[in-house]
Amino acid sequence: MSKKLENFKKKQKREIPEINTGDRVRIYKKVGEGDDERTQITEGLIIARKHGRDISATITVREVVDKVGVEKIFPLHSPKIEKIEVVKKSKARKSKLYFLRNKSRKEIRRKLKTN
Repeated sequence: MSKKLENFKKKQKREIPEINTGDRVRIYKKVGEGDDERTQITEGLIIARKHGRDISATITVREVVDKVGVEKIFPLHSPKIEKIEVVKKSKARKSKLYFLRNKSRKEIRRKLKTN
């Protein structure tokens, strides 16, 4: 049973760009609408990354839509994700940036150091 699982993991695993918390990313995700399939783009700040390099690795992306903060969790090795593009690299001093939920855009820029 474990050989089948290992083979499945090898097929699903794919190359991902070097991303860390604090980076601004653009994620292209396939969305099915009936018979059609289109690409939905989400651009936001990575506030958490979990499970390292494993097949179950996820990132939490926060974006502001119509003055409301929206967080989405994306599995990195999902076949629904077409590509992940790093828009801006930043250096964060913490691995989980949940405290940014209560901050304004100006305060967030001050907290993150741009490389």
